Amino acid sequence: MAGAWGGTEAALAQNPPPAAPQRAVKPKAPAAAPAAAAAAQPAAPAPHTGAPHTGAAASAGELVARVGGRDVSSSEIRTFLAAVGPDQRAALARDPALLNQTLRAMFARQLILKEAADKKWQEQPAIAAQLAKLREEAIVETYLQSVSAPPENYPDEAEIQKAYDANKGALVMPRRFHLAQIYVALAEGSDSAAEEKAKAKVADIQAKLKQPKADFAQIAKDTTDQRDLADKGGDLGWLPEPQLVPEIKTRVMGMTVNAVSEPIKLADGYHIVKLIETKPSETMALADVRDTLVQRLRAQRAELNRRAYVARVLEQNPPAVNEIALSRIAGELTQSAGAAR
Repeated sequence: MAGAWGGTEAALAQNPPPAAPQRAVKPKAPAAAPAAAAAAQPAAPAPHTGAPHTGAAASAGELVARVGGRDVSSSEIRTFLAAVGPDQRAALARDPALLNQTLRAMFARQLILKEAADKKWQEQPAIAAQLAKLREEAIVETYLQSVSAPPENYPDEAEIQKAYDANKGALVMPRRFHLAQIYVALAEGSDSAAEEKAKAKVADIQAKLKQPKADFAQIAKDTTDQRDLADKGGDLGWLPEPQLVPEIKTRVMGMTVNAVSEPIKLADGYHIVKLIETKPSETMALADVRDTLVQRLRAQRAELNRRAYVARVLEQNPPAVNEIALSRIAGELTQSAGAAR
């Protein structure tokens, strides 16, 4: 899909993306380091700063850890994990090491919070002022969200259909290719010995593929260096045309279904690609984008409601502004900006 969505209020600022396939035929980059993922976690529950817990934690669930003199139960961990997004939970479920690192980051936050509380850090004037400002902002923001929320029944089916019709041009699914590949790694800048070894492996794979009744999937499983796809026979799934790397796209566009390409040399090594199936470009059905349309329309209406509410508050309670004093402040800002340069 391409382009902004135009039209009336039913038109939207962004086009809803289709379900994202694997982006390219190159091997996927390594997953983010556990420490980096842990840094993105939401704030952990505030620690208890009183006496260590024993029976209370036990009654709340199985003991998982003891942190700073208190027990952390399984129910507390589940509550913490329930607060993270579904994609993040899925990543944690797949990677026990990442889950461990994430929980350690949570425990570290609890220990730091306890240490800061013991030192009455929050009572320092500068910190207290920051906390007061954050509290005010949270109150204003959550209140505005409450008064700006559209009715539960918005949008109705007619409005959804109107938005769909107005934006059909941006709801085009590009041509897609179902591909599989055999990948032979060769890092850019490798020495001649590594290059010769890779070429020999590619030649051996080609010979196997040219055998009568050659099974591409089995050969991929036995030989590909893209081990995360080996059990799938090198199957890359469906890839939209714009997401194919140019060298692969050029080759695939001229292939027939079930054809296998000659080795394609890229910076990371050799790629032998099989075209399994293609799907033409098509406009997505309303059923496929309905949820996204509803979210966009509700977000747009909430923003309009928010602006109208703020304008009404100012109209009903117009502030009396000392323009002379305000002009002095503006002049001070101009001077400080000039000094900063």
